[in-house]
Amino acid sequence: MRNNIAVQEADFDVAIEYAKLVENDVSNGAAVMFCGLVRDVNQGKQVKGLYLEHYPAMTNKVLANLVEQARGRWDLGNVSIIHRVGQLSLADQIVFVGVTSVHRQAAFEACNYLMDTLKTQAPFWKKEQSNDEEYWVEARQTDLQASQKWLK
Repeated sequence: MRNNIAVQEADFDVAIEYAKLVENDVSNGAAVMFCGLVRDVNQGKQVKGLYLEHYPAMTNKVLANLVEQARGRWDLGNVSIIHRVGQLSLADQIVFVGVTSVHRQAAFEACNYLMDTLKTQAPFWKKEQSNDEEYWVEARQTDLQASQKWLK
């Protein structure tokens, strides 16, 4: 069982990340992945790009902690989280989360858990750009609610 956690400016190749996720993993029958992309509208506003900042000293620590929490809840094989920072354009990949597990339900739940908690607990800050302004994005209520459901 391996953890891969990376915070980087460079893009990633989903096919390569999937291959690394399942490489030599003959014990697990499920692999679930999520890839988040920059979209053109967020919270009713046009978006032409975004800039992601993070606090390097804490980001990897928080992400590693989230992976360990997921491992405490589900029997997981390999786990990968890649999150990009810096300037991103429309349709660019932002985040990759992948998990393997013996059974699909655990893999789906763990992947959802990691995304839900990452969005509200990891120290990333997002500045969106439109045609006429830039603005820092506050946490959405739906993201906070999604993260809260895992506390029950």
